[in-house]
Amino acid sequence: MSANLNRIPRVRHRAITRWLCALRGGFVLGLALWIAGFTAAQEAAPTAKCPPAARLDSAKDTYGNTVVADPYRWLEDQNSPETRAWIAAEQKCADAVLSKLPGRGQINKRLGELLHTDSFEAPMERGGRYFFRKRLAGQDLYVLYVRRGLNAPDEVLVDPLPWTADHSASVTLESVSRDGKFVFYGRRDGGQDEITPRVLDVDTMQSLPDAFPKGRYDSLEFTTDNKSVYYSLVTPEGPRAFVHRMGGDPAKDQMIFGKGLTKDKGIGLALSEDGAYLVYVIIYGSGSERTELYVQNVKQNGPIVAAENAENAVFYPEFAGDRLFVLTNWKAPQWRIFSTSLATPQREHWHEFVPESGVHLESIAASGGKLIGQYTHNATSELEVFDANGKVESSIALPALGSVSSTKGRWESPELFFSFESYSFPPAIIRYDVTQAKSEVWARDKVSLDTGTFEIEQVWYPSKDKTPIPMFLFHKKGLTLDGSNPVLLTGYGGFDLSETPYYWPLAILWAEHGGIFADANLRGGGEFGEDWHHAGMFGKKQTVFDDFIAAAEFLIASKYTSSSRLAIDGTSNGGLLVGAAMTQRPDLFRAVVCGYPLLDMLRYQKFFEAPYWVSEYGSTDNPDQFAYLYAYSPYHRVVSGTKYPAALFVTGDGDTRVAPLHARKMAARLQAASGSDHPILVLYDTKSGHSGGRPVNKIIDENTDILSFLFWQIGLPTN
Repeated sequence: MSANLNRIPRVRHRAITRWLCALRGGFVLGLALWIAGFTAAQEAAPTAKCPPAARLDSAKDTYGNTVVADPYRWLEDQNSPETRAWIAAEQKCADAVLSKLPGRGQINKRLGELLHTDSFEAPMERGGRYFFRKRLAGQDLYVLYVRRGLNAPDEVLVDPLPWTADHSASVTLESVSRDGKFVFYGRRDGGQDEITPRVLDVDTMQSLPDAFPKGRYDSLEFTTDNKSVYYSLVTPEGPRAFVHRMGGDPAKDQMIFGKGLTKDKGIGLALSEDGAYLVYVIIYGSGSERTELYVQNVKQNGPIVAAENAENAVFYPEFAGDRLFVLTNWKAPQWRIFSTSLATPQREHWHEFVPESGVHLESIAASGGKLIGQYTHNATSELEVFDANGKVESSIALPALGSVSSTKGRWESPELFFSFESYSFPPAIIRYDVTQAKSEVWARDKVSLDTGTFEIEQVWYPSKDKTPIPMFLFHKKGLTLDGSNPVLLTGYGGFDLSETPYYWPLAILWAEHGGIFADANLRGGGEFGEDWHHAGMFGKKQTVFDDFIAAAEFLIASKYTSSSRLAIDGTSNGGLLVGAAMTQRPDLFRAVVCGYPLLDMLRYQKFFEAPYWVSEYGSTDNPDQFAYLYAYSPYHRVVSGTKYPAALFVTGDGDTRVAPLHARKMAARLQAASGSDHPILVLYDTKSGHSGGRPVNKIIDENTDILSFLFWQIGLPTN
């Protein structure tokens, strides 16, 4: 079992995001067309009334001896008439500017070619049936399918396309019964984290009457007889685990675990394959610092036994017949694996199964009586197969330097499925037969792409404190280092998440037109284990920003680019990253795309899922943490008269994870304060959110806006 990490403020959008163009043959004609287009873009620039000035609020907060003004506090109220009017005016302004920019047709067409493809997700096998989501090239949304055998035809189980006219509601695959007869699916509206779960009888193709309420569910597990379901749900008081008797009223479900747990925690559930043991995982915050493990013999209605609840470390379980494997960073910064019997799960009965090595162990999966370990070595994925005694048996060959995700298997079955992708390698679902040690492509995104024209290089650069930081550079072959290349720099740096090479259609478009996509492996992530992660947490968060700024300085000093050709992009925690970089070094960048960001770090913990992140950032509710949060909080670092780069904030009402108020307040403050003539725009979709599920056409349109903005600001022709 792996924890549900929806609570982490992160959207990678691997199959959706941003990029660019350069002069080729026909230079004179191309230059003439570009000059004409750039003139049109200049005319589209915001005027004094676009965007409109936002009123100033008198709100202030006192932290110890420091009084902090909050001039746009009123924009926190998302539903007030005044805020709605501000949003409408910003939308109108952004549309007026972006819709007139040249080259939108070419950008939109190529994005369509890259995104209107057959796309697949790794299947979940149960009872010889394979459950998965697939989106055909002509469809807007993923559809839920089943194959009733490995080579059987694909059958539609749940099609969300008819649910709404604008395709803003999507379907999720939550869980499948052990025999493959029932499937839990969810309806997600917009990009919200909340879903409305339903149960489908796979044989009759009818939904059961059990009406679960809309909410944030971390786990849903059928019992082996299909008569009950264990699930965890975030309630107004905090996370709770329940048992539901099929056919009953969910409102009357019995709570079985979690009493007294507060909103900054979560509960994960996992049921052993034979249905005898239920494992409870208490997740502290985002799950990157501490968890607790409890085991219950539910077949015998036994007591809940604490397997581990005393250490400030992370413990994640994986079933293997009558054994339990535990992946942990306890006294092992690069992580290791323990094994124990489910009958005696207490830590005194554990023995080390796979010791810590010099490479970061990311995750584990059980398949065919073996254990598969996913490692991150110098920020790329590797897969190792361990036998029943914990000895390395073999490595699973991967198609290229890239990323493994969605690893799915069962101890009792020889089939292991996982997804693989890289910057120029569209996502592929790999089926690995553990018994035969043989891989095959189960499904692959079909993309029109000449992968041979690109190359990936990994460079290392010194950060402010001289620590070597790796960075991937993805671009066309034959790069010239003359300081004129357009560069899009991104990163993340948080929550123990590793930034490994991933497929990004918009980075493809950027590279196709001569741009460099740069992805820095900042501290705060998990690429090199817990020490790397801890170097970017709490009061050390500034280290992450230093790493990112140093990446930009390296790219300029090494003649990859110049500040006038350098754009940065970040989403969620990455939005905080680019917000901090923009306010600390406004001279270094020409354009900024800041998506679904955290920006007011003095009040962030008061909204939505943010209590989960206090274990990563800290909180001004703790007076000792105020000083460092205030020192880097982007919203509070805006200084009137400073010449800030052009900025495009991307957010929407559907984000129920990171409150959209961050982008609203920051945009209003920058619009009032910036001393440059560079535009500050807000791309605001009332149905956008953090959790995906958006129709492809909406994604293409949004990213056409983003790319048009960047082409305009970097000064690139679109032909």
